[in-house]
Amino acid sequence: MEFVLDRAQGEFGRTLDRMLHEARTAEVVRAWGRGDHGPGRALWQRLGGLGVTALAVPEMYDGVGPLPVELAVAYVESGRHAVPGPLAETAAVAVLLAALAEADDTPAARRWLPRIAAGQAVATLAAPDGGPYALDAEAADAVFAVVGEELWLAPGHGPVQPSSDPARRLARPRSGGELLARGPAVAAAAERAADWAAFATAALSLGTGLALLERTVAYVKERRQFGRAVGSFQAVKHRLADVLIGLEFARPLLFGAAVALAADGPGARSGVAAAKVAAGEAGYAAARAALQLHGAIGYTDEFDLSLWIRRARALRSAWGTPSVCRARVLAGRPHSEPHGESHGGPHGESHGEHGERHGETGPTTPKSVPRSRS
Repeated sequence: MEFVLDRAQGEFGRTLDRMLHEARTAEVVRAWGRGDHGPGRALWQRLGGLGVTALAVPEMYDGVGPLPVELAVAYVESGRHAVPGPLAETAAVAVLLAALAEADDTPAARRWLPRIAAGQAVATLAAPDGGPYALDAEAADAVFAVVGEELWLAPGHGPVQPSSDPARRLARPRSGGELLARGPAVAAAAERAADWAAFATAALSLGTGLALLERTVAYVKERRQFGRAVGSFQAVKHRLADVLIGLEFARPLLFGAAVALAADGPGARSGVAAAKVAAGEAGYAAARAALQLHGAIGYTDEFDLSLWIRRARALRSAWGTPSVCRARVLAGRPHSEPHGESHGGPHGESHGEHGERHGETGPTTPKSVPRSRS
């Protein structure tokens, strides 16, 4: 099956690409890694102006979603331009609060979702599927923490921990704070939010891999050895072809997961896990190839390529390590019956530069489903 974006979805992606290109995001990422969040917050508000931050927020809370296909388009472009900040986590919080509001109208949804939709609030999340750390807690307006069957608005965070990506700063939420919700609905909403976080991270990974491939192809066309561009050597061509194949295989899995989330069907969790492991591994393979083909220059902090290389490694484990995602894909496979019949099964996801897991899920409207051709 081939997934084809409609004209509006394609133009949305191109508009984001132009805006982020003009924003000089490499400088924004470096500032974010130093703890200067001003440029990043300004960029976040510009994304809000284009509707990116409203994609996971229901219309009744001033959002336009949940629209997983459009979110995938936006987050692939955000990954291509290395946009800093808790993008996946903010979307997960939106899904979490909206799911809880469906079960029992909560003041937290009315308080935070309109602000998230407008790009006025940056939120982050620590949840069982994501581990004890919250991404960019020091830059967030709100740090949410799921503890068992309780949802807390944390009063702050602990010391910032190092990450493989200096622009992804991790910290534990402080205990206590404001109890927002309690009961089985919290655990169910947190699982849904975890699937959406994994899905958003997969889109970021795919965009990161695409950026690494584009930059590496441009470089090997210019770098010369033995009187020839190194890109003309067969070994280099094969290496880059392998990277391209991995990324192109991950793309339909990502949009397939978006369709599953839109339908809110039983196969959504395993579909998200498949997209997450494929995009994460493809992005990481692109980073390894980029580093090798650029040589020593690709490893230096001063060279912008390092921003994407480090990001690919962190996203590979964020909200679902490859092993956890593969296990969830296998758990969700239909079981063969003696006469060829099959029955559906459960599904899965995870996060962590420190080995922790993350995740997020949610439904969507049919209008966000791309056209398909068999």
